[in-house]
Amino acid sequence: MYTDTHCHIALVDGDEPAERIVARARQAAVTRLVTVGVDLASSAEAVQVASACPGVWAVVGIHPHNAIEATEHVLKRLEAIARHPRVVGIGETGLDYFRDHSPPVRQEESFREQIRLAKGLDKTLVIHNRDADDDIVAILLDERPPARTVFHCFSGDLMLVKTCAEQGWYMSFAGNVTFTNAPDLREAAGAAPLELLLTETDSPYLSPHPHRGKTNEPARVTLVAAQLAELHALAPAAFAKVSTDNARRAFNLP
Repeated sequence: MYTDTHCHIALVDGDEPAERIVARARQAAVTRLVTVGVDLASSAEAVQVASACPGVWAVVGIHPHNAIEATEHVLKRLEAIARHPRVVGIGETGLDYFRDHSPPVRQEESFREQIRLAKGLDKTLVIHNRDADDDIVAILLDERPPARTVFHCFSGDLMLVKTCAEQGWYMSFAGNVTFTNAPDLREAAGAAPLELLLTETDSPYLSPHPHRGKTNEPARVTLVAAQLAELHALAPAAFAKVSTDNARRAFNLP
């Protein structure tokens, strides 16, 4: 059994019911999925999908691209949504210095507020990090994040792997770990402690090889798991169990 710890089910295909996407995942032995919001509207939609589909949970939050929207009013509404029993995390939040969609100062404010919300509600913190390793680590150490903290779509170097390992932060790898032009990312994945490794698709993005460039979906998390299993010299079935056990702990899943 496999777990996709980060997908955006509502974005996979707007015309296809979420139930059908989840059913295809189950046919591929992906039995647990975490669908993630990026703003208030998509967070509410993630909760709706999780409520309608057994085996699906939701993470709600304001993406750094949308940090300009993280007003006091919006954050209060987000807190209300986050209290739903199908919500297991806050995010994806963090910093993105690659694209200039929100000023860095607003990204930091939004990030800090969501770290505090995750701690206050005892939810997992799910981090988006793009070209911002040092600032994200500094903010996390300053705010003292919840014990269950996940670097989604891990893109850091060996130094960030070392920091995450020391702090007990989970590292979740997506389809780009299978890309031929990503040897450094595979090196990082191979160095990450097994007990902190998670698998995700980030679907509909980052479809793994040999589907690169096509719309991604949760069923393909098995290909990510196969790559990580190879890097850690484990049989696919053995790694599937390890990563699923990790996901249970990381998101406090039943």
